[in-house]
Amino acid sequence: MTTRALRYYDEIGLLKPYKLSESGYRIYSQKEVDLLFQILVYRGLEVGLEEIKKIVTNPGFNEINALKEHKIKLKQRQGQINELLNSVEKVLNNMERGIDMGNDAKFEVFKQKMVDDNQNKYGEEIINKYGEETVKQSNKKLLGLSEDEYNEMNELQEAILDKLKEAYKMGGPCSELAQEACALHKKWLRYTWANYSKEAHIGLADMYVEDERFRAYYDKEQEGLAEFLRDAIVIFCS
Repeated sequence: MTTRALRYYDEIGLLKPYKLSESGYRIYSQKEVDLLFQILVYRGLEVGLEEIKKIVTNPGFNEINALKEHKIKLKQRQGQINELLNSVEKVLNNMERGIDMGNDAKFEVFKQKMVDDNQNKYGEEIINKYGEETVKQSNKKLLGLSEDEYNEMNELQEAILDKLKEAYKMGGPCSELAQEACALHKKWLRYTWANYSKEAHIGLADMYVEDERFRAYYDKEQEGLAEFLRDAIVIFCS
């Protein structure tokens, strides 16, 4: 750790020193060193400083439980990196031998990278909401998509956005256009969901509103679109 980083952590209230020496040096006890370790592991998992601060300052924060969760996540990351390394190694070996892998093999590598990126970005929230086994089955289904199916899924995603934006301007979440968008959304989910349920559909819609990253995806198309879609899905599923 640089002294500059430690000063910054002190300024934002993330890691305060145990005390200051007479000459103004920051002095850290074992308690602060242990907390710093937790912070560094979270940083390694690409969690933002503001989010880390919320976690470690929570009265219910438990160091042992946190480390157990870190261990699980790091093992997941390790598995993802190993899979990606194997894919890159395969591509590299073929390139060095002058062998064209072909589009099918490259597409498999692309899908694996997409799963890894999604896992790194949204993995924790999705696992907490649906369970690790459900997420595993969903990833398996995504990896099993053909290139045509993948393209169909992307085209459907664009159609959903177009219909949603039109419905937002023309009527409410119970309008025919909005409900058509929800039917398309259900069809889109089935490309990657092993099993569909209305409860899970509504749960995902809630996440679109509650999670800033999901909300930003829809709201960049139209301010308030995430909430509009959530309300429409609740009506659709009822």
